[in-house]
Amino acid sequence: MGRGLLVGALTILFAAPVAAQRVEVTLQEAVRRALGVQPAMVQARGDQRNAGASSRSAFGAFLPSVTTGASAARSNVGRIDATTGRPVPPEYSYTGSLNLSLQLFDGFQRFANLKAASATSNAADAGAVNQRFQITLATKQAFYNAIANEELVRVADAQVRRARQQLQISIDKLHAGSATRSDSLRSTVEYGNARIALLQAQANLATAEANLGRQIGVDALVRAIPDTTLPAVPDTADLRRTALESSPAVEQAQAQASAARAQVWSVRAQYWPSLIVSYSNNRQGTGSPNFPLFSGYPWRFGVSWTVFNGFSREASQVSASVNRDVADARAADTRRQVNALITQNLAALSTAVEQINIAKDNLAAATEDLRVQNERYRVGAATILDLLTSQAALTQAEVNVVQTRFNYLIARAQVEAVVGRTL
Repeated sequence: MGRGLLVGALTILFAAPVAAQRVEVTLQEAVRRALGVQPAMVQARGDQRNAGASSRSAFGAFLPSVTTGASAARSNVGRIDATTGRPVPPEYSYTGSLNLSLQLFDGFQRFANLKAASATSNAADAGAVNQRFQITLATKQAFYNAIANEELVRVADAQVRRARQQLQISIDKLHAGSATRSDSLRSTVEYGNARIALLQAQANLATAEANLGRQIGVDALVRAIPDTTLPAVPDTADLRRTALESSPAVEQAQAQASAARAQVWSVRAQYWPSLIVSYSNNRQGTGSPNFPLFSGYPWRFGVSWTVFNGFSREASQVSASVNRDVADARAADTRRQVNALITQNLAALSTAVEQINIAKDNLAAATEDLRVQNERYRVGAATILDLLTSQAALTQAEVNVVQTRFNYLIARAQVEAVVGRTL
């Protein structure tokens, strides 16, 4: 009895601050928060920004580069003119420069780089979409796990109430002489096991709510607010074709393969000559500069052609070709992987739907069986073992109902993650 009071006191002691720190969120709010704080999503958005900057840089390669500079100085010390012998006051000196350079031909390297940058940008966009659905899946898993564990706590609490009730019935029958001491002892063991199961369920719930809090960026336990209705079974008739054509993972892999192919053409440009036109004008003098400062048109044209560079171009060509082959293989494998995943997830989804119906029927049967066994035990027509077996069957049926609902929700979220759209 003293041990029970100690456990109860500790439970109250630790549960009070935990309950005060709990935050409640809906599924939509949890997903929104997770997309804003998860490092993988931040990285995906950063990849998009980097890809956009690379595209602008690839386009900027078609524009001339311009550099300019100017400086002016005044001496604080006068001098003596060597011709006239007269003192000359301090003078200003200045310099100015303007340089322009434009590459007219580079073996089509800039066009290849522009195509590669565009493909990389598409890959980054697809990667961001893919990462968004992956984080959404992880958030839904944490959210539904918290809901399932909360329901399992209620199941364990109901198990404790039934075990306590049965223990009291066994004690009453023992006092009345219609039951043996073994019945009360078995009921005591069952009650203790039910309390242990309840404590474990509460610990699992705290862990699930802490994990949900971490997923959405909250430094506290987060309670998932369940929806009142179970999401409807989606129409899966056209999901396979949609997944193979527009899955974010497939689009990302194909864009990466396109970028790798463009890099092969970019490397081949090293075998071509390059033609550059440049303009350079530099001025310097003393006194005040005359405007316009930069007059004249000193244009220059230059041609360069690397004839041999110790097989460095060949090594770059081989490396780019290898990267292209690997990217093509990955794109094909990603398509096959998506096909396998959609098959697996659709099978899991249809199985989960059937399991829900079976679990509901089993729950109804187990509830009725326990009611019958309770009445039979009261009148002495059933043993305590029959009753405990029925109680265990009911508890397992309740757990199965919770688990099958969880399996259905997760399977549905996994299908959404593969397809890349909300069902």
